[in-house]
Amino acid sequence: MPEVNKNIKDVGTGFASFLSPPGPEVVRFTVGQPDFDTPEAVVQSAKDSLDRGETVYTRTQGSVELCTAVSNHLKRHKISIPAEDIVISPGCKQAILYGMMATLDPGDEVLLLAPAWPSYDGMLKLLGAVPIHVPVNRENYHPDFTALEKAVTGKTKAIIVNSPNNPTGAVYEPKEVEMLVKFAEKHDLWIIDDMIYATLVWEEYGYTSPSVYEGGKDRTITIGGWSKGWAMTGWRLGWVGGPSEVIDAVKKINASAATHVATFLMPAAVTALSLEEETKNMAASFRQRRDVIHELLDALPGLSVPKPEGAFYALCDVTGTGMDDVEFATRALQEAQVQLIPGSLMQGGEGLVRISYATSMENIEEGVKRLRNWLSSF
Repeated sequence: MPEVNKNIKDVGTGFASFLSPPGPEVVRFTVGQPDFDTPEAVVQSAKDSLDRGETVYTRTQGSVELCTAVSNHLKRHKISIPAEDIVISPGCKQAILYGMMATLDPGDEVLLLAPAWPSYDGMLKLLGAVPIHVPVNRENYHPDFTALEKAVTGKTKAIIVNSPNNPTGAVYEPKEVEMLVKFAEKHDLWIIDDMIYATLVWEEYGYTSPSVYEGGKDRTITIGGWSKGWAMTGWRLGWVGGPSEVIDAVKKINASAATHVATFLMPAAVTALSLEEETKNMAASFRQRRDVIHELLDALPGLSVPKPEGAFYALCDVTGTGMDDVEFATRALQEAQVQLIPGSLMQGGEGLVRISYATSMENIEEGVKRLRNWLSSF
């Protein structure tokens, strides 16, 4: 029979091997999705749209109302992108893939701040592009600009920025984002800015877009979505915005790949962007959980845990336990009944484990208690 795409063999499966749902007796610190229900007003908006019979083809890039709502939402982050230069996609992942497809050719190298969310690596390899994993500073998981400079070659075409970050929980300071823009300008790189966690920041300086700095706007592709900040992971709604040249290409890609997201979801997405109290309450809850879980984890023997600055992840160095990350995660599941993500599933994550605190306070306290008892038994 004919061969499959040769690129597929190089694509990993990310966290899949450690995401299989365990029994109810296990505390899960693995799933990166809010444990809140989608706000009722959003759900009702989708129902109302269905009742109106909005189930047919519509504007490919997304309704005018929705693209305008996204444009207005981005203005709150000082990002200026007109509605015409925004495309609504079937999820943030798809938006990232669209941005890559619009800007990269096979063989182009893309810098990833490692450890990076593994889907970036897989997407790039699917396209025949080359991911270059550049280690971040281990003490706080912020960019190492010396390492970035050493990683640049004549084939480097882009850098992916994800702040607040999955898996590290880091939020880059404004001065660091400005330095990333200057770095990209110096080497003439695209900046793919994944702002999916922008509403979940625990530092006073907040999320900062590369597009707000001189030289940043014309090279930044802004990617976001509804999954994390609005508890809408299953709705599969994202956006991509940026320079007209890039978005014109994205429009062609989207028209060929997906046509558009479900018509009856578009009014619901508009409604979501109008909500304030619900998103603030979610963020406040996650910040409280951050404070609790960091204090508890930091007291565990053999673990070193930089304080998470955003999103809902803590990335722990477990090398002080004498175990590597895979052994630690495997034994934690088998012996402590706590499920974690080993960092070596991501290049540059060796010796680290990712803990998601997008779970109840009860689970956080019980899960860390189990880890403490397990580690103390050695």
